[in-house]
Amino acid sequence: MNDLFARHRQVLPDWLALYYDEPLEITHGEGRHVWDADGNRYLDFFGGILTTMTAHALPEVTKAVSEQAGRIIHSSTLYLNRPMVELAERIAQLSGIPDARVFFTTSGTEANDTALLLATTYRRTNTILAMRNSYHGRSFSSVGITGNKGWSPTSLSPLQTLYVHGGVRTRGPFAELNDRDFIAACVADLRDLLGHTRPPAALIAEPIQGVGGFTSPPDGLYAAFRKVLQEQNILWIADEVQTGWGRTGEHFWGWQAHGQSGPPDILTFAKGIGNGSSIGGVVARAEIMNCLDSNSISTFGGTQITMAAGLANLSYLLDHDLQGNARRVGGLLIERLRAAAAQLPGVREVRGRGLMIGVELVKPGTDEADPKSASAVLEAAREGGLLIGKGGGHNTSALRIAPPLSLTVAEAEEGAAILEQALRSAY
Repeated sequence: MNDLFARHRQVLPDWLALYYDEPLEITHGEGRHVWDADGNRYLDFFGGILTTMTAHALPEVTKAVSEQAGRIIHSSTLYLNRPMVELAERIAQLSGIPDARVFFTTSGTEANDTALLLATTYRRTNTILAMRNSYHGRSFSSVGITGNKGWSPTSLSPLQTLYVHGGVRTRGPFAELNDRDFIAACVADLRDLLGHTRPPAALIAEPIQGVGGFTSPPDGLYAAFRKVLQEQNILWIADEVQTGWGRTGEHFWGWQAHGQSGPPDILTFAKGIGNGSSIGGVVARAEIMNCLDSNSISTFGGTQITMAAGLANLSYLLDHDLQGNARRVGGLLIERLRAAAAQLPGVREVRGRGLMIGVELVKPGTDEADPKSASAVLEAAREGGLLIGKGGGHNTSALRIAPPLSLTVAEAEEGAAILEQALRSAY
């Protein structure tokens, strides 16, 4: 392992982050478990950053990929592609967007990049509204609208970005307000902001902020925002890269918690739909999707082998009601963690929905972020046989828990016990 780490450092960028003091090589997985190169078995509560959505080595997906690979792997979008059309049909229907068109990419970053291209072209302006504490990818345009300085290495951007209040419920200038007043204050802030700028192209927002530490506003905030945006024909882009496909339990898409004013104009997706295959994409109304006046293709977006994986994975998800499982098992897991956290002075909040759970850590007796303890808990959880993630806003001090949606009650209890012990070791 030390040899592989040395080789990694020799040929890969210094900024390519690795978890753990002794980085882990994962060699294989099954169900909700993975194994490392030394034969150690771990319960996986992070799923390759919310990507292994159903299960590791899911037989239905493995079979579909193997059979497709035996026929043809790739032909590009210059040719008709049956699996791509079939998956697009299913996603268009599930999206809730009327007269929907779907464009496939290879990642969530590229999906958001495409959404920004569509919105700015359609609206003929390069001004974008984004949320504070947000994350939308690592391309030049998506970095430029990311409201989290830990993930935005440059201020240069092809876009003018204006940041809006509301993505973080329990911090910031409106944190002490009740939910109704919080929404009203954020809407008033948005109206004030729009009074000082030319009309923007779109607001892009994650219904639950992923890298930001699984924070979210009260239900209905983005619906209230949309009423304001519609007055100036400003588009709403829902970044569902992490919240999509039923992970939040209560809804299939995160935007549905804010759906009182209708669906978003543009929806982006990635991660879980491929269960590890490189699938991203954009859904938009036809008039928006078709606004580009020059040619475009995607060499690898929608390639046959990834579409086969996506179709099999989506079918498994729907046929086995994994959204319902996320709601039931996630609810139990959240309550179990909240009960443990009540006894730990360093846990500020346990938040989330379904199987998208954040545990925010602070220095005991203060409201100050505690990234050192977050790293220590990450290490202790690994020692106990559990893999989790981390994130957060002003400082990385939120633990991120996002297991495959097929997680069982017994596995949730096992993971909660390991995490509780890891938290106790830090506090």
